[in-house]
Amino acid sequence: MRGIVTKSTGSWYSVKAEDDSYIECRILGKFRMKEFELTNPVAVGDIVTYEIESGERKGIIKTIEPRRNYIVRQSPRMKHHLHLIAANIDQALVIVTVQDPSLKPGFIDRYLLMTEPHDVPAIIVFNKVDIYNNESILVMNYFRELYESIGYTTFGVSAMDLTGVDELKNALIGKTTLVGGQSGVGKSSLVQAMFPHLNLKTKEISSHSGKGVHTTTFAEMFELKEGGSIIDTPGIKTLSYNNLTPMDVAHNFREFFALSDECRFSAKCTHMNEPGCAVIAGLEDGTINDIRYQNYQAIVAELNEQNHWERKKKM
Repeated sequence: MRGIVTKSTGSWYSVKAEDDSYIECRILGKFRMKEFELTNPVAVGDIVTYEIESGERKGIIKTIEPRRNYIVRQSPRMKHHLHLIAANIDQALVIVTVQDPSLKPGFIDRYLLMTEPHDVPAIIVFNKVDIYNNESILVMNYFRELYESIGYTTFGVSAMDLTGVDELKNALIGKTTLVGGQSGVGKSSLVQAMFPHLNLKTKEISSHSGKGVHTTTFAEMFELKEGGSIIDTPGIKTLSYNNLTPMDVAHNFREFFALSDECRFSAKCTHMNEPGCAVIAGLEDGTINDIRYQNYQAIVAELNEQNHWERKKKM
C-alpha cells in the first residue's frame, strides 16, 4: 500500500492512502539520513509504503520513497540529532512581524539556511501590518527591499484587516507550502484568514510574558479547496545546525556566493578575514548588507564553536 504522510505526532503518522482514506501508521526499526541520527525519521510530505497490521485498521510503514527535497534542522533537544520538518515541498513561507513580537532579522537568515541548500523557494511574510507605527513601517520596507534585492519574494499582510491576504493566498494555490515562523507572529491566524475552512487553532500572545503561545504542537498537512496544500509547523524558538559547515553557510548566503568567484581564494574563502575577499570589499562599498553579514558571522562563529567542542571531546 502507498500513501503520503499528512501528520506526525512523534510515534504515530497519519497516512493518506491512494483511495483518499486515512490510516494511522507506526514504524519498526530505524531510518537514517546519511551520517546523522533523526529524532523523527518520517516527515510530513513523505511518500511511504505500508502494510496493514493483522486484524487492525492500523499500518506499519515499511519504506520511504526517495525525497525530492526536505527541510531539516538541528534537534532543539538532542544537539547531535537532526529534526526532519517536512519533505517534497514546492516552497516555504517564513512569517515574521516587526511588532508584537519584535523582529529578529537573524531568524530570517537562519530560516533561509534550511531552504537554500535544497533549492526550496522561500517567501518572507511580514504579518500584523495593521498595528505598525511609522517606524515599524520603515523597518519593514527596509527589510522587504533588502530581501527582494537578492531574489526573495516578500509580502506585507494582516490577518486582522486582511491587508495583502488575497495576494499571498494566490501565491500558495496549487503548491505544497511549508509554513513556519516564531511563536506569536500570528502564523495560524494568517493561514486561517486565507483558508477559513481549515479551522486551525489560534491563540493570542500571552499578556503575562509578552511571548507567543504555541498553538500548533506537531506538523500537519492540510489540503486546500483551491488546490495544493500547506504544511503547518510548530512555532520555532531557535534554529541551529549540526549538518552545516562554515563553507555551507557561505555558499547559501546567495549574494555572497554570487561574489565568491571574485575572491582571491574563491574555492576556500569563508569571507571572514581572507585577503582579497570580494564579500568584504562589498561590505565596505555598501553592496553587501551589513546586517546580513553580521548574521552570517554569528552563524559561522556558532558552528566553529560547536566544532571546537566536538574536537575537544574526541581528544
